[in-house]
Amino acid sequence: MAIINYLKDRRILTLIIIVAALAVLDVSYGGPTFVHLGIEFVGGTQIPITLEHSVTPDQMSSLVTTLQERVSTFGLKQVTVEPIGDAGVYVTIPSVSGSDINATIGIIKSQGVFQGVVSGREALNGSSVLSGSIGSAQPTVLGNNVSWAVTFFLTQQGANKFSKVVFGQGNQPLYLFLDRPKKGIVLLNSSYASKGIPFGSSQQQAISVLQSAVTLTNGTIPIELLNQNATNWNLLYPFFASHNTIYNKVLLLRSTPLPVVNALISLNYTLSYVTPQNMTPVFSQSTSTAGTLLLNSWPAIGLLSAPILAPSVTNGTAGNSYVINGGAPANLSVQQKITYAADQSKTIASILSGGALPVKVIVGTPTTIPATLGKKFLSVSGIAAILAIVGVTTMIVLRYRKLFLVLPIILTVLAELFIIVSVIGVLGTIDLAAVAGMIAVVGTGVDAQIIITDEVLTGRESATASRLKNAFYIVWVDAALVIVAMLPLLFSTSLVNIIGFSESTIMGALLGILITRPAYGAIISKHYHKGEQDGTPLPNMQ
Repeated sequence: MAIINYLKDRRILTLIIIVAALAVLDVSYGGPTFVHLGIEFVGGTQIPITLEHSVTPDQMSSLVTTLQERVSTFGLKQVTVEPIGDAGVYVTIPSVSGSDINATIGIIKSQGVFQGVVSGREALNGSSVLSGSIGSAQPTVLGNNVSWAVTFFLTQQGANKFSKVVFGQGNQPLYLFLDRPKKGIVLLNSSYASKGIPFGSSQQQAISVLQSAVTLTNGTIPIELLNQNATNWNLLYPFFASHNTIYNKVLLLRSTPLPVVNALISLNYTLSYVTPQNMTPVFSQSTSTAGTLLLNSWPAIGLLSAPILAPSVTNGTAGNSYVINGGAPANLSVQQKITYAADQSKTIASILSGGALPVKVIVGTPTTIPATLGKKFLSVSGIAAILAIVGVTTMIVLRYRKLFLVLPIILTVLAELFIIVSVIGVLGTIDLAAVAGMIAVVGTGVDAQIIITDEVLTGRESATASRLKNAFYIVWVDAALVIVAMLPLLFSTSLVNIIGFSESTIMGALLGILITRPAYGAIISKHYHKGEQDGTPLPNMQ
Protein backbone atom coordinates (compact mmCIF):
# COMPACT_ATOMS: atom_id res chain seq x y z
CA MET A 1 0.00 0.00 0.00
CA ALA A 2 1.38 3.40 -0.89
CA ILE A 3 2.57 5.64 1.95
CA ILE A 4 0.01 8.26 0.97
CA ASN A 5 -2.78 5.87 1.95
CA TYR A 6 -1.35 5.61 5.46
CA LEU A 7 -1.09 9.38 5.73
CA LYS A 8 -4.77 9.75 4.86
CA ASP A 9 -5.67 8.16 8.21
CA ARG A 10 -6.20 10.96 10.70
CA ARG A 11 -4.77 8.90 13.59
CA ILE A 12 -1.44 8.42 11.83
CA LEU A 13 -1.44 12.01 10.56
CA THR A 14 -2.15 13.33 14.08
CA LEU A 15 0.89 11.51 15.46
CA ILE A 16 3.14 12.90 12.71
CA ILE A 17 1.89 16.49 13.21
CA ILE A 18 2.41 16.33 16.99
CA VAL A 19 5.95 14.97 16.63
CA ALA A 20 6.83 17.65 14.08
CA ALA A 21 5.38 20.46 16.22
CA LEU A 22 7.27 19.31 19.31
CA ALA A 23 10.50 19.07 17.32
CA VAL A 24 10.12 22.75 16.43
CA LEU A 25 9.47 23.62 20.10
CA ASP A 26 12.56 21.67 21.19
CA VAL A 27 14.75 23.65 18.81
CA SER A 28 13.14 27.00 19.70
CA TYR A 29 12.79 26.76 23.48
CA GLY A 30 14.75 23.75 24.68
CA GLY A 31 18.11 25.53 24.99
CA PRO A 32 21.50 24.17 23.94
CA THR A 33 20.57 20.58 24.83
CA PHE A 34 17.10 20.90 23.16
CA VAL A 35 15.49 19.90 26.47
CA HIS A 36 16.06 20.97 30.07
CA LEU A 37 18.05 18.26 31.83
CA GLY A 38 18.12 17.89 35.59
CA ILE A 39 20.92 18.33 38.07
CA GLU A 40 21.71 14.61 37.95
CA PHE A 41 22.71 14.87 34.28
CA VAL A 42 24.17 18.33 33.73
CA GLY A 43 25.23 19.33 37.21
CA GLY A 44 23.89 22.33 39.02
CA THR A 45 24.45 25.41 41.11
CA GLN A 46 24.12 25.37 44.87
CA ILE A 47 23.25 28.68 46.53
CA PRO A 48 23.87 28.83 50.31
CA ILE A 49 21.49 31.00 52.32
CA THR A 50 21.95 32.19 55.90
CA LEU A 51 18.91 33.42 57.83
CA GLU A 52 19.05 36.67 59.78
CA HIS A 53 18.17 34.74 62.93
CA SER A 54 17.10 31.26 63.98
CA VAL A 55 13.54 30.25 63.16
CA THR A 56 10.99 27.78 64.44
CA PRO A 57 10.23 24.56 62.50
CA ASP A 58 6.97 26.10 61.22
CA GLN A 59 8.79 29.23 60.00
CA MET A 60 11.46 27.08 58.31
CA SER A 61 8.77 25.05 56.56
CA SER A 62 7.12 28.27 55.34
CA LEU A 63 10.47 29.63 54.15
CA VAL A 64 11.31 26.45 52.22
CA THR A 65 7.88 26.38 50.56
CA THR A 66 8.06 30.06 49.59
CA LEU A 67 11.53 29.74 48.05
CA GLN A 68 10.51 26.57 46.20
CA GLU A 69 7.49 28.32 44.69
CA ARG A 70 9.45 31.45 43.79
CA VAL A 71 12.29 29.73 41.96
CA SER A 72 10.00 27.17 40.31
CA THR A 73 7.71 29.93 39.05
CA PHE A 74 10.74 31.70 37.59
CA GLY A 75 11.14 28.77 35.20
CA LEU A 76 13.55 26.44 37.01
CA LYS A 77 11.19 23.52 37.45
CA GLN A 78 13.65 21.26 39.22
CA VAL A 79 14.75 23.04 42.36
CA THR A 80 15.83 21.61 45.69
CA VAL A 81 15.42 23.72 48.84
CA GLU A 82 17.03 21.97 51.78
CA PRO A 83 16.93 23.37 55.34
CA ILE A 84 20.22 23.30 57.26
CA GLY A 85 19.58 23.43 60.99
CA ASP A 86 17.39 26.33 62.11
CA ALA A 87 19.30 29.19 60.44
CA GLY A 88 20.40 28.03 56.98
CA VAL A 89 19.09 26.78 53.64
CA TYR A 90 20.66 25.33 50.50
CA VAL A 91 18.94 26.08 47.18
CA THR A 92 20.13 23.86 44.32
CA ILE A 93 19.13 24.51 40.71
CA PRO A 94 20.21 22.97 37.37
CA SER A 95 23.16 24.64 35.67
CA VAL A 96 21.99 27.78 33.88
CA SER A 97 23.59 30.89 32.45
CA GLY A 98 25.25 33.44 34.69
CA SER A 99 22.49 35.96 34.05
CA ASP A 100 19.81 33.47 35.10
CA ILE A 101 21.75 32.57 38.25
CA ASN A 102 21.97 36.27 39.15
CA ALA A 103 18.25 36.68 38.49
CA THR A 104 17.53 33.68 40.72
CA ILE A 105 19.66 35.14 43.49
CA GLY A 106 17.75 38.41 43.14
CA ILE A 107 14.49 36.53 43.58
CA ILE A 108 15.80 34.73 46.65
CA LYS A 109 17.09 37.96 48.23
CA SER A 110 13.76 39.73 47.87
CA GLN A 111 11.75 39.79 51.07
CA GLY A 112 8.61 39.76 48.91
CA VAL A 113 6.58 42.38 50.82
CA PHE A 114 4.06 43.96 48.44
CA GLN A 115 2.27 47.24 49.23
CA GLY A 116 0.02 49.68 47.44
CA VAL A 117 -0.07 53.19 48.95
CA VAL A 118 -2.48 56.05 48.21
CA SER A 119 -2.04 59.46 49.85
CA GLY A 120 0.08 57.97 52.64
CA ARG A 121 -2.32 55.09 53.43
CA GLU A 122 -1.87 51.41 52.61
CA ALA A 123 -4.55 50.24 50.16
CA LEU A 124 -3.02 46.88 49.15
CA ASN A 125 -0.63 44.34 50.58
CA GLY A 126 0.54 40.81 49.81
CA SER A 127 -2.42 39.21 51.59
CA SER A 128 -4.77 41.15 49.29
CA VAL A 129 -3.51 39.29 46.20
CA LEU A 130 -5.49 36.20 45.22
CA SER A 131 -3.23 33.15 45.21
CA GLY A 132 -2.70 31.67 41.75
CA SER A 133 -3.99 34.76 39.93
CA ILE A 134 -0.60 36.35 39.19
CA GLY A 135 0.54 36.40 35.58
CA SER A 136 3.27 38.13 33.58
CA ALA A 137 2.40 39.57 30.15
CA GLN A 138 4.68 39.56 27.14
CA PRO A 139 6.71 42.77 26.67
CA THR A 140 4.93 45.45 24.65
CA VAL A 141 7.00 47.25 22.02
CA LEU A 142 5.92 50.68 20.83
CA GLY A 143 8.60 52.30 18.72
CA ASN A 144 11.73 52.42 20.88
CA ASN A 145 9.75 52.03 24.09
CA VAL A 146 9.30 48.61 25.68
CA SER A 147 6.99 48.05 28.65
CA TRP A 148 6.28 45.14 30.97
CA ALA A 149 3.21 44.20 32.98
CA VAL A 150 2.16 41.83 35.77
CA THR A 151 -1.54 41.16 36.29
CA PHE A 152 -3.27 39.91 39.43
CA PHE A 153 -6.65 39.69 41.15
CA LEU A 154 -7.61 40.68 44.68
CA THR A 155 -9.39 38.62 47.28
CA GLN A 156 -12.83 39.86 48.26
CA GLN A 157 -11.46 41.17 51.55
CA GLY A 158 -8.59 42.90 49.75
CA ALA A 159 -10.95 44.46 47.20
CA ASN A 160 -13.19 45.82 49.97
CA LYS A 161 -10.22 47.39 51.79
CA PHE A 162 -8.92 48.90 48.57
CA SER A 163 -12.27 50.48 47.68
CA LYS A 164 -12.49 52.13 51.12
CA VAL A 165 -8.94 53.53 51.09
CA VAL A 166 -9.13 54.95 47.54
CA PHE A 167 -12.62 56.40 47.96
CA GLY A 168 -12.54 60.00 46.72
CA GLN A 169 -8.89 59.71 45.59
CA GLY A 170 -9.56 60.01 41.87
CA ASN A 171 -6.57 61.10 39.71
CA GLN A 172 -4.18 60.37 42.60
CA PRO A 173 -1.21 57.98 42.09
CA LEU A 174 -1.32 54.45 43.51
CA TYR A 175 2.28 53.76 44.54
CA LEU A 176 3.01 50.05 44.15
CA PHE A 177 6.01 48.85 46.17
CA LEU A 178 7.87 45.57 46.42
CA ASP A 179 10.18 45.39 49.45
CA ARG A 180 9.75 49.00 50.47
CA PRO A 181 12.63 49.77 52.89
CA LYS A 182 11.76 49.66 56.57
CA LYS A 183 13.50 51.97 59.03
CA GLY A 184 15.60 53.37 56.19
CA ILE A 185 16.72 56.85 55.15
CA VAL A 186 17.52 57.81 51.56
CA LEU A 187 20.66 59.95 51.25
CA LEU A 188 20.02 61.32 47.78
CA ASN A 189 22.54 63.27 45.77
CA SER A 190 20.72 66.48 44.85
CA SER A 191 21.54 66.07 41.16
CA TYR A 192 19.65 62.75 41.10
CA ALA A 193 16.49 64.33 42.49
CA SER A 194 15.86 66.13 39.21
CA LYS A 195 17.81 63.90 36.83
CA GLY A 196 15.76 63.21 33.72
CA ILE A 197 12.73 65.30 34.70
CA PRO A 198 10.60 66.47 31.75
CA PHE A 199 11.19 69.90 30.26
CA GLY A 200 9.36 72.60 32.16
CA SER A 201 9.51 70.88 35.56
CA SER A 202 11.69 72.11 38.43
CA GLN A 203 13.85 70.33 40.98
CA GLN A 204 11.55 71.58 43.72
CA GLN A 205 8.60 69.89 42.00
CA ALA A 206 10.61 66.67 41.74
CA ILE A 207 11.51 66.71 45.44
CA SER A 208 7.88 67.36 46.38
CA VAL A 209 6.72 64.36 44.30
CA LEU A 210 9.40 62.14 45.84
CA GLN A 211 8.39 63.19 49.35
CA SER A 212 4.77 62.35 48.53
CA ALA A 213 5.74 58.89 47.27
CA VAL A 214 7.65 57.92 50.44
CA THR A 215 4.94 59.12 52.83
CA LEU A 216 3.16 56.37 54.77
CA THR A 217 1.43 56.37 58.12
CA ASN A 218 3.97 55.11 60.70
CA GLY A 219 6.43 54.28 57.92
CA THR A 220 7.55 57.39 56.04
CA ILE A 221 11.01 57.15 54.45
CA PRO A 222 12.99 60.37 55.05
CA ILE A 223 14.83 61.79 52.02
CA GLU A 224 17.94 63.84 52.79
CA LEU A 225 19.51 65.75 49.90
CA LEU A 226 23.29 65.81 49.77
CA ASN A 227 24.83 68.61 47.72
CA GLN A 228 27.65 68.03 45.29
CA ASN A 229 30.92 67.40 47.14
CA ALA A 230 28.86 67.05 50.35
CA THR A 231 29.10 70.76 51.12
CA ASN A 232 25.94 70.60 53.26
CA TRP A 233 26.86 67.47 55.28
CA ASN A 234 27.34 69.49 58.45
CA LEU A 235 23.70 70.60 58.19
CA LEU A 236 22.47 67.02 57.65
CA TYR A 237 24.58 65.38 60.35
CA PRO A 238 22.39 66.43 63.32
CA PHE A 239 19.35 64.73 61.74
CA PHE A 240 21.19 61.41 61.31
CA ALA A 241 22.71 61.67 64.81
CA SER A 242 19.30 62.21 66.44
CA HIS A 243 17.43 59.51 64.48
CA ASN A 244 19.76 56.50 64.69
CA THR A 245 17.49 54.90 67.29
CA ILE A 246 14.45 55.18 64.98
CA TYR A 247 16.14 54.32 61.68
CA ASN A 248 18.93 51.77 61.24
CA LYS A 249 19.71 51.83 57.51
CA VAL A 250 20.83 54.41 54.95
CA LEU A 251 20.40 53.97 51.19
CA LEU A 252 23.18 55.77 49.32
CA LEU A 253 25.48 55.71 46.30
CA ARG A 254 28.94 54.15 46.39
CA SER A 255 30.28 57.47 45.15
CA THR A 256 29.26 59.14 48.39
CA PRO A 257 32.31 60.96 49.89
CA LEU A 258 34.27 58.88 52.39
CA PRO A 259 33.90 61.30 55.33
CA VAL A 260 30.12 61.00 55.05
CA VAL A 261 30.31 57.21 54.88
CA ASN A 262 32.58 57.05 57.94
CA ALA A 263 30.29 59.36 59.87
CA LEU A 264 27.25 57.17 59.14
CA ILE A 265 29.13 54.05 60.19
CA SER A 266 30.18 55.73 63.45
CA LEU A 267 26.47 56.40 64.09
CA ASN A 268 25.81 52.63 63.77
CA TYR A 269 23.84 52.83 60.53
CA THR A 270 23.83 49.90 58.13
CA LEU A 271 24.79 51.14 54.66
CA SER A 272 22.82 49.82 51.69
CA TYR A 273 24.51 50.84 48.45
CA VAL A 274 22.26 51.55 45.46
CA THR A 275 23.37 51.63 41.82
CA PRO A 276 23.12 54.99 40.00
CA GLN A 277 20.41 53.55 37.72
CA ASN A 278 18.26 52.42 40.66
CA MET A 279 18.84 55.66 42.56
CA THR A 280 17.50 57.68 39.61
CA PRO A 281 13.72 58.29 39.85
CA VAL A 282 11.73 57.95 36.61
CA PHE A 283 9.39 60.91 36.05
CA SER A 284 6.81 61.87 33.47
CA GLN A 285 4.30 64.66 32.95
CA SER A 286 0.57 64.19 33.25
CA THR A 287 -1.27 64.08 29.94
CA SER A 288 -4.51 65.26 31.52
CA THR A 289 -3.20 68.09 33.73
CA ALA A 290 -0.55 70.26 32.05
CA GLY A 291 2.59 70.83 34.07
CA THR A 292 1.84 68.14 36.65
CA LEU A 293 4.92 66.01 37.39
CA LEU A 294 4.42 62.31 38.02
CA LEU A 295 6.75 59.71 39.53
CA ASN A 296 6.57 56.48 37.53
CA SER A 297 9.08 54.34 39.41
CA TRP A 298 12.02 54.50 41.80
CA PRO A 299 13.89 51.18 42.22
CA ALA A 300 15.93 52.50 45.18
CA ILE A 301 12.85 52.30 47.42
CA GLY A 302 11.17 49.38 45.63
CA LEU A 303 8.63 51.53 43.76
CA LEU A 304 7.55 49.42 40.77
CA SER A 305 4.99 51.73 39.24
CA ALA A 306 2.51 54.45 40.12
CA PRO A 307 -0.66 54.23 38.02
CA ILE A 308 -3.14 57.09 38.32
CA LEU A 309 -6.46 56.11 39.88
CA ALA A 310 -9.34 56.70 37.50
CA PRO A 311 -12.36 58.32 39.18
CA SER A 312 -14.43 55.27 38.23
CA VAL A 313 -12.49 53.06 40.70
CA THR A 314 -12.63 55.59 43.56
CA ASN A 315 -16.40 55.76 43.96
CA GLY A 316 -16.60 52.99 46.57
CA THR A 317 -17.12 50.10 44.13
CA ALA A 318 -14.83 47.15 44.85
CA GLY A 319 -12.89 45.98 41.80
CA ASN A 320 -10.62 42.93 41.74
CA SER A 321 -8.38 43.03 38.66
CA TYR A 322 -5.17 45.10 38.68
CA VAL A 323 -1.91 45.57 36.78
CA ILE A 324 1.66 46.47 37.79
CA ASN A 325 3.54 47.88 34.82
CA GLY A 326 6.67 49.75 33.90
CA GLY A 327 9.17 50.43 31.15
CA ALA A 328 12.68 49.32 30.26
CA PRO A 329 15.56 51.80 30.74
CA ALA A 330 15.97 54.20 27.82
CA ASN A 331 19.74 53.63 27.46
CA LEU A 332 19.33 50.03 26.24
CA SER A 333 18.91 48.71 22.71
CA VAL A 334 15.44 47.52 21.70
CA GLN A 335 16.43 43.86 22.05
CA GLN A 336 17.99 44.53 25.45
CA LYS A 337 14.82 46.35 26.48
CA ILE A 338 12.70 43.35 25.48
CA THR A 339 14.93 41.02 27.50
CA TYR A 340 14.87 43.39 30.47
CA ALA A 341 11.06 43.71 30.34
CA ALA A 342 10.56 39.94 30.12
CA ASP A 343 12.89 39.30 33.06
CA GLN A 344 11.33 42.09 35.11
CA SER A 345 7.78 40.82 34.74
CA LYS A 346 8.83 37.21 35.32
CA THR A 347 10.81 38.13 38.44
CA ILE A 348 8.04 40.20 39.99
CA ALA A 349 5.44 37.53 39.21
CA SER A 350 7.67 34.90 40.84
CA ILE A 351 8.15 36.93 44.00
CA LEU A 352 4.46 37.77 44.31
CA SER A 353 3.50 34.14 43.67
CA GLY A 354 5.84 32.87 46.37
CA GLY A 355 4.80 35.48 48.91
CA ALA A 356 6.79 37.20 51.64
CA LEU A 357 9.62 35.45 53.46
CA PRO A 358 9.16 35.07 57.24
CA VAL A 359 12.75 36.23 57.88
CA LYS A 360 15.44 38.19 56.08
CA VAL A 361 17.96 36.08 54.18
CA ILE A 362 21.64 36.55 53.34
CA VAL A 363 22.76 34.86 50.11
CA GLY A 364 26.25 33.38 49.99
CA THR A 365 28.53 32.60 47.05
CA PRO A 366 27.09 30.02 44.62
CA THR A 367 29.10 26.85 44.01
CA THR A 368 29.02 24.51 41.02
CA ILE A 369 28.00 20.88 41.42
CA PRO A 370 29.68 18.61 38.82
CA ALA A 371 27.71 15.90 37.04
CA THR A 372 30.40 13.49 35.83
CA LEU A 373 28.46 10.43 36.97
CA GLY A 374 25.20 11.95 35.73
CA LYS A 375 26.53 12.41 32.20
CA LYS A 376 27.77 8.83 32.18
CA PHE A 377 24.43 7.61 33.46
CA LEU A 378 22.61 9.58 30.76
CA SER A 379 24.64 7.95 27.99
CA VAL A 380 24.27 4.49 29.54
CA SER A 381 20.51 5.04 29.90
CA GLY A 382 20.26 5.97 26.24
CA ILE A 383 22.11 2.83 25.19
CA ALA A 384 20.00 0.70 27.53
CA ALA A 385 16.78 2.17 26.12
CA ILE A 386 17.85 1.41 22.55
CA LEU A 387 18.83 -2.14 23.47
CA ALA A 388 15.52 -2.63 25.28
CA ILE A 389 13.53 -1.47 22.26
CA VAL A 390 15.55 -3.66 19.89
CA GLY A 391 15.30 -6.66 22.22
CA VAL A 392 11.55 -6.38 22.71
CA THR A 393 10.98 -5.79 19.00
CA THR A 394 13.06 -8.86 18.13
CA MET A 395 11.04 -11.03 20.50
CA ILE A 396 7.79 -9.78 18.98
CA VAL A 397 9.01 -10.43 15.44
CA LEU A 398 10.08 -13.98 16.44
CA ARG A 399 6.75 -14.48 18.15
CA TYR A 400 4.62 -13.37 15.20
CA ARG A 401 7.13 -14.08 12.42
CA LYS A 402 6.08 -10.87 10.71
CA LEU A 403 9.03 -8.71 9.64
CA PHE A 404 6.69 -5.83 8.85
CA LEU A 405 6.02 -5.35 12.60
CA VAL A 406 9.55 -4.13 13.26
CA LEU A 407 9.10 -0.65 11.80
CA PRO A 408 5.69 0.32 13.31
CA ILE A 409 6.65 -0.99 16.76
CA ILE A 410 9.95 0.88 16.83
CA LEU A 411 8.44 4.06 15.40
CA THR A 412 5.50 4.21 17.79
CA VAL A 413 7.67 3.51 20.85
CA LEU A 414 10.22 6.11 19.78
CA ALA A 415 7.46 8.61 18.96
CA GLU A 416 5.90 8.10 22.38
CA LEU A 417 9.23 8.60 24.12
CA PHE A 418 9.99 11.65 21.99
CA ILE A 419 6.67 13.28 22.89
CA ILE A 420 7.18 12.67 26.62
CA VAL A 421 10.77 13.92 26.53
CA SER A 422 9.76 17.04 24.58
CA VAL A 423 6.82 18.00 26.77
CA ILE A 424 8.60 17.46 30.09
CA GLY A 425 11.96 18.68 28.83
CA VAL A 426 10.67 21.99 27.44
CA LEU A 427 7.99 22.86 30.01
CA GLY A 428 9.86 21.38 32.97
CA THR A 429 13.03 19.45 33.71
CA ILE A 430 13.99 15.85 32.94
CA ASP A 431 15.42 14.52 36.17
CA LEU A 432 16.32 10.99 37.25
CA ALA A 433 12.78 10.23 38.40
CA ALA A 434 11.36 11.28 35.03
CA VAL A 435 13.76 8.95 33.23
CA ALA A 436 12.61 6.07 35.45
CA GLY A 437 9.03 6.82 34.46
CA MET A 438 9.95 6.83 30.77
CA ILE A 439 11.50 3.37 31.11
CA ALA A 440 8.27 2.16 32.70
CA VAL A 441 6.32 3.70 29.81
CA VAL A 442 8.32 1.64 27.29
CA GLY A 443 7.21 -1.55 29.02
CA THR A 444 3.54 -0.63 29.20
CA GLY A 445 3.65 0.64 25.61
CA VAL A 446 4.98 -2.61 24.19
CA ASP A 447 2.50 -4.56 26.31
CA ALA A 448 -0.36 -2.60 24.71
CA GLN A 449 1.06 -3.17 21.24
CA ILE A 450 1.15 -6.93 21.86
CA ILE A 451 -2.52 -6.86 22.80
CA ILE A 452 -3.43 -4.91 19.65
CA THR A 453 -1.23 -7.12 17.45
CA ASP A 454 -2.79 -10.34 18.81
CA GLU A 455 -6.26 -9.10 18.07
CA VAL A 456 -5.43 -7.99 14.51
CA LEU A 457 -3.37 -11.02 13.46
CA THR A 458 -5.42 -13.77 15.05
CA GLY A 459 -8.83 -12.53 13.99
CA ARG A 460 -10.69 -12.86 10.74
CA GLU A 461 -10.48 -9.95 8.35
CA SER A 462 -14.21 -9.29 8.67
CA ALA A 463 -13.92 -9.11 12.46
CA THR A 464 -11.14 -6.52 12.59
CA ALA A 465 -13.28 -3.67 13.91
CA SER A 466 -14.83 -5.78 16.67
CA ARG A 467 -11.53 -7.28 17.83
CA LEU A 468 -9.81 -3.89 17.85
CA LYS A 469 -12.58 -2.61 20.09
CA ASN A 470 -11.85 -5.45 22.49
CA ALA A 471 -8.13 -4.73 22.35
CA PHE A 472 -8.57 -1.04 23.07
CA TYR A 473 -10.94 -1.78 25.92
CA ILE A 474 -8.11 -3.74 27.58
CA VAL A 475 -5.58 -1.00 26.78
CA TRP A 476 -7.84 1.70 28.23
CA VAL A 477 -8.43 -0.24 31.44
CA ASP A 478 -4.70 -0.90 31.79
CA ALA A 479 -3.89 2.80 31.29
CA ALA A 480 -6.57 3.86 33.76
CA LEU A 481 -5.09 1.58 36.43
CA VAL A 482 -1.62 3.04 35.84
CA ILE A 483 -2.93 6.61 36.13
CA VAL A 484 -4.87 5.89 39.32
CA ALA A 485 -1.81 4.22 40.85
CA MET A 486 0.41 7.24 40.03
CA LEU A 487 -1.95 10.02 41.17
CA PRO A 488 -1.02 9.81 44.89
CA LEU A 489 2.66 10.31 43.97
CA LEU A 490 1.83 13.26 41.70
CA PHE A 491 0.21 15.23 44.53
CA SER A 492 2.57 14.14 47.29
CA THR A 493 4.55 17.00 48.84
CA SER A 494 6.59 14.70 51.08
CA LEU A 495 7.81 12.65 48.09
CA VAL A 496 8.70 15.60 45.85
CA ASN A 497 11.76 13.83 44.44
CA ILE A 498 9.65 11.20 42.66
CA ILE A 499 6.95 13.48 41.28
CA GLY A 500 8.80 13.35 37.95
CA PHE A 501 8.30 9.58 37.88
CA SER A 502 4.54 9.90 38.23
CA GLU A 503 4.38 12.77 35.72
CA SER A 504 6.17 10.86 32.96
CA THR A 505 4.27 7.64 33.67
CA ILE A 506 0.85 9.34 33.60
CA MET A 507 1.77 11.32 30.51
CA GLY A 508 2.98 8.16 28.77
CA ALA A 509 -0.27 6.35 29.57
CA LEU A 510 -2.40 9.23 28.27
CA LEU A 511 -0.34 9.74 25.13
CA GLY A 512 -0.50 6.03 24.44
CA ILE A 513 -4.26 5.65 24.56
CA LEU A 514 -4.96 8.96 22.80
CA ILE A 515 -2.26 9.11 20.12
CA THR A 516 0.33 6.37 19.65
CA ARG A 517 -1.81 3.23 20.21
CA PRO A 518 -4.51 4.35 17.74
CA ALA A 519 -1.79 5.18 15.19
CA TYR A 520 -0.17 1.74 15.67
CA GLY A 521 -3.51 -0.02 15.36
CA ALA A 522 -4.29 1.91 12.18
CA ILE A 523 -0.92 1.01 10.62
CA ILE A 524 -1.08 -2.75 11.13
CA SER A 525 -4.79 -3.03 10.37
CA LYS A 526 -4.29 -1.21 7.06
CA HIS A 527 -1.36 -3.44 6.21
CA TYR A 528 -2.97 -6.80 7.01
CA HIS A 529 -6.58 -6.01 6.12
CA LYS A 530 -6.27 -3.78 3.10
CA GLY A 531 -9.31 -1.68 2.53
CA GLU A 532 -11.53 -3.44 5.11
CA GLN A 533 -13.02 -5.62 2.39
CA ASP A 534 -16.16 -6.33 4.36
CA GLY A 535 -16.90 -2.60 4.44
CA THR A 536 -16.79 -2.40 8.25
CA PRO A 537 -14.90 0.78 9.30
CA LEU A 538 -12.25 0.64 11.97
CA PRO A 539 -13.42 1.97 15.34
CA ASN A 540 -12.50 5.46 16.50
CA MET A 541 -9.72 4.56 18.91
CA GLN A 542 -9.08 8.04 20.34
